[in-house]
Order: sequence, then C-alpha cells, then structure tokens
Amino acid sequence: MHTLAPSSGPLPTPETSKHTGRWSYIRDWLVTLLIAMTILLLLNLFVFNLSTVRGHSMQPTLMESQHLFVNKLVYNFHDPGRGDIVILQDPDSKPSSPRFLVKRVIGTPGDVIRVEHNHLYVNGELQNEPYTDSEIEDGDYGPFTVEPGHFFVMGDNRHAEGSKDSRYFGSIKSQDLLGRAELVFWPISEWKWL
Repeated sequence: MHTLAPSSGPLPTPETSKHTGRWSYIRDWLVTLLIAMTILLLLNLFVFNLSTVRGHSMQPTLMESQHLFVNKLVYNFHDPGRGDIVILQDPDSKPSSPRFLVKRVIGTPGDVIRVEHNHLYVNGELQNEPYTDSEIEDGDYGPFTVEPGHFFVMGDNRHAEGSKDSRYFGSIKSQDLLGRAELVFWPISEWKWL
C-alpha cells in the first residue's frame, strides 16, 4: 500500500492561487507584446517602412498626408524599373538630418532623357504618362544620358515648379533609393495599389 508524504509547506489558498494566475496572465501578455514589438521594429528597419506624403510633387497620384507602405527589400532582388514610385534621400539634405522624397523612375541606366515642347521623351520615344494631369511646364531639358548604376526620377506634378527632381539635382545612385512605394493605406477611403 502506498501512502503520500505530508507536504512540507502550506497549501495555496484560493486567493493566492488567483493572484498568481493573474500575474502569470499579465506576464504572458507583456512578453508577447515585447516579442511582437521587436519583430515589428526589425521588419521596419529591414523589410518595410510606413511613410507620409508631404508636399504636392506627386499629385495627382499621391496627395498630401496620405500614408504609404514602402517595400525596402524589393531592390535587393532586382533593379528599379521605369514607372516605379520610389523613396529616396533628398540630395540637398544633410546626413545628420536627412529628408526624403517620393518620385517616379523615368529613366534607367543608359536611357536618354529629353523634355521638348512640354513632352517627355525617353530614348527618342514620346512617353504616354496617364498618371499626370498636365504637360511639362518647366521648359525644355536635356538630352541627358543616365549613368550606369543611376536612375532618373521625376514627380508626377508637371506644373511649373511642381516638383524638385532629377532635372534639378541629377540622377540618383541605386543605393540612394530606399524602397518602392507599394500602396496607399491611409486614409482608408483612398486605399490603392501603386
């Protein structure tokens, strides 16, 4: 016959058990929250970014205060293509306090860019640009040949002085493109893929 040895300590009371259970539940939630925040932080650093549109240089495609989901990994696997909407560091900003721009890729390495009589030409071909609502009002430009490893970017706002872009600061090195804007996610009524 087997007998149980008496317990060396007092049996937990229902009140003690309830308190321990509550603390365990809170601790589990805090650990889960900490893990989730760490994962989100790492994803934000290396995989995606959430950006807010400031200014009007990408109108009518993007409007002031819209929020964008930016894919930071995509250009690790392939180069930007013509038409991509990209985030880049403003070449005129200081490294200690960087500012960022959102623009559209117009030219890839080797392309010849020219603006003549208010129209954009790439490699001598007139471009159909359904994302704009105006002809180019800033005057003629080029021809400009995009250097190897560089990209020519412009804003969709083609009104006079509507966009500060590669016509002013030159082409952008591929490593200065921080990611591709994939979608507008806020406000929810303006949600759309780009």
